[in-house]
Order: sequence, then structure tokens, then C-alpha cells
Amino acid sequence: MAEAKVFQMDFAKVYGLLVSKAEKKGRTRAEVDAVTCWLTGYTQAELDSLLGSELSYGDFFRQAPRPNPNRALIRGVVCGVRVEEVADPLMREARYLDKLVDELARGKPMEKVLRA
Repeated sequence: MAEAKVFQMDFAKVYGLLVSKAEKKGRTRAEVDAVTCWLTGYTQAELDSLLGSELSYGDFFRQAPRPNPNRALIRGVVCGVRVEEVADPLMREARYLDKLVDELARGKPMEKVLRA
């Protein structure tokens, strides 16, 4: 099966879209960074470095240093698809991040978004 086109896109471009989505609803890039670091295990410095690189969105998830074990607690629908039912592990990781940003944009408190 061919890899989804989104995984071939530049990480920085896709990430910028996620940040824009959150900012339109009054949230901040710092909050998007926090959920991204929580999900993937990247540090803020690593994330900033990756945003300046030509890393693909797929490689961003493939190279995640410490995926959070609590990411399996992320449930719900994003883009009409239940995230817990996504069969492709790489697509599931991307949907997890989409879902976290959606929750931020809907005004959910950070501690609930991070499953604290």
C-alpha cells in the first residue's frame, strides 16, 4: 500500500497548519508544542530544530524518541475517523496529534488534553 501523501509533506508545513488551527481558536503555539512533545517525547529544543529542517511528517513520527505510553488513552473522532480504530500505526500517530490539537482548539483544559 502506498504511503499517504501527508507523510511525504514537510513536517514544518503540516505543523504550521496545526498551530494555525489552534491559534484561530485562541490557543497558543506553546500549547501545541507542549502536546506535541508530550505525545512524541521530543524536547522543545529538538522540536524547534526539526521545524528548521526538511524532515518529512512521516519521519517526524517514525523518529519520535519516546512516544508517550498514555497516547493509547486518546479516543474520539477526528476527520470523521475514530482514532483508536486506525489500523496503520503511523497514521494513528498523526491522528493522535490531530485529535490533541482539536481538543485544544475546542477549549479543553491542558491537563485533560494531556491525560493528566
